[in-house]
Amino acid sequence: MATFKVNGVEQSLDIEPDMPLLWAIRDELGMTGTKFGCGIGNCGACTVHVNGNAVRSCTTTVSAVEGAEITTIEGLAVAAAGSNPAPADLSAVQQAWIDHQVPQCGYCQSGMVMAVSAFLASNPNPSDAEIDAGITNVCRCGSYPRVRRAIRSLATA
Repeated sequence: MATFKVNGVEQSLDIEPDMPLLWAIRDELGMTGTKFGCGIGNCGACTVHVNGNAVRSCTTTVSAVEGAEITTIEGLAVAAAGSNPAPADLSAVQQAWIDHQVPQCGYCQSGMVMAVSAFLASNPNPSDAEIDAGITNVCRCGSYPRVRRAIRSLATA
């Protein structure tokens, strides 16, 4: 049995303790915004927040997050807006992604948004070197210049 909160809702799942958190989120809870990319924690498509920290869910077991507070891309706007957001509420990062037209294909972007959200929470005005070091998610389309523009707009806001 694995017990943790996902997007503010207590979850108790009868699953193996070594199941990757990614599969618990996608297959057991039906939240498909968190994507499978590489399966070895390198690309970041599977990034979620665990107790506010960006974590690669494909290599994190459910036993490692027992009792934790997990936020997925589906819950990011709720976390940003409080307990009763309007349907159109977005987090600042999600809005910046739209404003700067960051996604191309979009597959990696939920993980990228999650990584950037956690990064900016701990470093609200990063330098370009800090962005390069802190955001290690892979985007095969190469939208990195737009990602940086979106991050810079949030840092200067």
